Amino acid sequence: MDETALRKKLRALITTWENEVVEFKEASDAFSTSEIGKYFSALANEANLKDVSAGWLVFGVRNNGRAVVGTTYRNDPGRLHSLKHQIAEGADPTTTFRQIHEVAMDGHRVLMLEVPPAPRGIPIAWQGHYYARSGESLSPLGLAKQDEIRAQTLDMDWSAQLVEGATLNDLDPQAVERARNDFALKHQNRIPSDEVLGWSVETLLDRAKVTQRGQVTRAALLLLGRAESAHVLSPHPAQITWKLVGQETAYEHFGPPFLLATSQLYQRIRNIQLRLLPDDELLPHEVSKYDQKVVLEALHNCIAHQDYRRNQRIIVTEKPDRLVFENAGSFFEGRPEDYVQGDKTPRGYRNPYLVQAMVELNMIDQMGYGIQRMYETQRKRYLPMPDYEVSGDAVIMTVYGGVVDPAYTRVLMENSGLQLTDVLALDRVQKGLVVPDRAIQVLKRKKLVEGRKPRFRVSAAVAAASAKKAEYIKTRAFDDRHYRNMVVEFLRKFGSASRKDVDTLLWDKLSDALDDAQKRNKIGNLLSGLRNDGVIFNAASKTAPKWTLCE
Repeated sequence: MDETALRKKLRALITTWENEVVEFKEASDAFSTSEIGKYFSALANEANLKDVSAGWLVFGVRNNGRAVVGTTYRNDPGRLHSLKHQIAEGADPTTTFRQIHEVAMDGHRVLMLEVPPAPRGIPIAWQGHYYARSGESLSPLGLAKQDEIRAQTLDMDWSAQLVEGATLNDLDPQAVERARNDFALKHQNRIPSDEVLGWSVETLLDRAKVTQRGQVTRAALLLLGRAESAHVLSPHPAQITWKLVGQETAYEHFGPPFLLATSQLYQRIRNIQLRLLPDDELLPHEVSKYDQKVVLEALHNCIAHQDYRRNQRIIVTEKPDRLVFENAGSFFEGRPEDYVQGDKTPRGYRNPYLVQAMVELNMIDQMGYGIQRMYETQRKRYLPMPDYEVSGDAVIMTVYGGVVDPAYTRVLMENSGLQLTDVLALDRVQKGLVVPDRAIQVLKRKKLVEGRKPRFRVSAAVAAASAKKAEYIKTRAFDDRHYRNMVVEFLRKFGSASRKDVDTLLWDKLSDALDDAQKRNKIGNLLSGLRNDGVIFNAASKTAPKWTLCE
């Protein structure tokens, strides 16, 4: 909403006054963050129950008299917006204000804190306690309201269903201990690790929202189940399949426990080092072909958002230059591009019970930041952005493990300050995809692309600048230590070297600014220096030397 729309909304809230989803406070700068967290929990839960798009916590309106008096709460913008992070740390599941709006009303500063409703089936707690509203007052979220929220999805959520006949003995002990450690890590700021380590398995899994009062759910079997217990989920295959295609072919099926299986699958992927050479540097920049966090994020997203009612497996296809992840079901809320900038927070999930369990076990977050992190990581590694293909029955995501267009990679290496929106547009240019006109205009102003629609390409100005840098590199010399080390390494490997061997080793490595005579003198001086320092000696004659290490 723009400023005008916000003022109109504020007037409407003041007119209807406080109810279960609106709270007004005068709020000085000393207003308690803990108190704000309680109101956040209460307003989120009530917004869910009232089926409204948001709850509102408003600072700068006097509770008595409905007067706009303004607020001094966190006048500094940095401190103000750090509140979102503080609330996210204390809320369970992790969530925070959708927006914090700063509005000028009648000459006063008013803050409108927009609270998203709790996800369907999942009440919001603040520091371990659930809150609600009783009229205009805070109150605990009673069992009746908790049950009302949780019942919203239990009947529809495949992952929340109890598995008849399954017991805790059907869970893998190693996976359970991994779950204990991951839960302790997730909640280390609120629950002492020693306390978590002392819990019984029943207490741990209930607190992690994997089981229900000690009874085993489908989510529990997927994440923690023994491999031999997977049959109780039939007809669902409960599998993740890795498939290698190209000159070599291979495949392997991974079943529960998925908490461990994703790391095992990652180990199957051939993750070599890539050497990217910036135009203004002498040494290559090495990156792994695939970033482990990106691969696991993609895998965990497939597990969380798979439509298990379709009875299909998750498929990971490893191609020579990319990984392709496929899970059944359409993209549940919005579009993938909505989440790239980190601005959108999902309001609901296909498998809310499974998602909640994965959040508690530190596998994913609930803020929609996972996609943004994958894009940012690829950008920092100078590789193409991930691609999404969404159809009615599947979501297919591609993660690149190689360079598509060297010019794109070069631009990223030489322009670390590019905004992510520019990188996304440049990525579409290198892939020959449609780019919005406005984005092309921005790239052209920055001289990053040229050409005419629809055939845009990396600008010749960038290529010319790169060529100029390359010419500079050819004329810039290494220091003497580098050349001395090269001679020593050569002698260690081959035992001895003639003057011709040394010339062949170093000639092309010396600066192009030197003529042939200068290069010969340079190499002679290097050898004399090594001899004088007692590193090498001549084991033959002066006219036909045979250089050998002294060691």
